[in-house]
Amino acid sequence: EPPKIRLPRHLKQTYTRRVGETVNLVIPFQGKPRAKVSWEKNGSPIDKNDINIRNTEQDTIIFIRKAERGHSGEYDMKVEVENLVDKATIDIQIVDRPGPPEVVTIEDVWGENVNLSWKPPKDDGNAAITGYTIQKADKKSMEWFTVIEHYHRTSATINELVIGNEYYFRVFAENMCGLSEDATMTKESALIAKDGKVYKYPVYDDFDFSERPLFTQPLVNTFAVAGYNATLNCSVRGNPKPKITWMKNKVLIMNDPRYRMFSNQGVCTLEIRKPSPYDGGTYTCRAVNELGEAEVDCKLEVRGKG
Repeated sequence: EPPKIRLPRHLKQTYTRRVGETVNLVIPFQGKPRAKVSWEKNGSPIDKNDINIRNTEQDTIIFIRKAERGHSGEYDMKVEVENLVDKATIDIQIVDRPGPPEVVTIEDVWGENVNLSWKPPKDDGNAAITGYTIQKADKKSMEWFTVIEHYHRTSATINELVIGNEYYFRVFAENMCGLSEDATMTKESALIAKDGKVYKYPVYDDFDFSERPLFTQPLVNTFAVAGYNATLNCSVRGNPKPKITWMKNKVLIMNDPRYRMFSNQGVCTLEIRKPSPYDGGTYTCRAVNELGEAEVDCKLEVRGKG
């Protein structure tokens, strides 16, 4: 009877286990007279002290009591009967929680907003990074509160901070095993300046402060999760104070209860309440005064839950 490996269906794709879990794989085969079974890992013989392999006349068993990341790799099985051979490969991936992001930086502070950026972790835990969780803490209490979860990009704007408070931020990385055990914190804090401190300019009667609208902070492309409120932010200056309008796909947003528009100290915000994938598209903020107009736009993508 020629050799034939009957690889179970779940082993035809990558077989994934978490660090510390047990690996126990049974692979049946055929072949008479008694077939000779051999194994290699990544092209080298398997260390029998590290990985337990037991062969019978009709199957072979791989057993690892406590999986470690070093057990990941390609396992090649060969069954020989006289001069006939059948081969199969199993891809085993042992995953762990990731390390924290490399570095978290405060890029900008304006109005009641802070813009953060960070670098992905050095150690992804042997699995793709699926998102980030961002937390803030008031310098006085240093109690941490989550502001964004399952966030896909490596920069974010934190809104609605309290004027007069000083904040630190930290970011966790996340993969299929969960959040990193540690977070990376900003080295500096962000002071949300009290009204009047930042915006007080000396007034000269003979000087013309008129200025056409200019966006000092653009809109950024954003991912949102269906059912969770999304906000788009930008900053504009101009004198006289520009009139702000918002558009979706070049169509003016008018009196739609699903949208809230507000503007404070030059920061323009559009809140989209509980968006659905239909709410994705190109959003534009237009600022107009008697001297001219300016526009910025961004793309919003709304993903289904989960």
